[in-house]
Amino acid sequence: MVLVTVVGETQCRVGFEFVFSGPNAECRDCKVKNVCFHLEEGRKYRVAQVREVHHECKLHEGGVRVVEVERIPTRAAIPARSAIEGATQTYEESGCAWVGCANYRLCHPCGASAGMKLRVLSVEGVEVECPRGQRLKTVVLD
Repeated sequence: MVLVTVVGETQCRVGFEFVFSGPNAECRDCKVKNVCFHLEEGRKYRVAQVREVHHECKLHEGGVRVVEVERIPTRAAIPARSAIEGATQTYEESGCAWVGCANYRLCHPCGASAGMKLRVLSVEGVEVECPRGQRLKTVVLD
């Protein structure tokens, strides 16, 4: 399925990755806001194709361009009991706030936030060494 949205002219290149952070109040009167706002908040996307259509934008200097995007699967550490390939679950954030941990990015992945319904695409089978003693496995979520 092709997802169409707009990105700033300066970010408009194939391969550019971004996390959709949700609607902006300044966009309330924009004629193309529905194109922007249909993405899933907190999800990570990659520009797959750039189209020639250009629009003016209050937020982006130089305006925006229409692009086709694809969702990017998210690599994360989740409790081992939940690491079941093909399972759909509501993502829960880790309660750990230790930023210095080597696994912090896996436990707090970009592109997954609390309450999102995500499917486990694959289980890498690697058990994550957690300094707090939690049993975690690395998975790919979509």
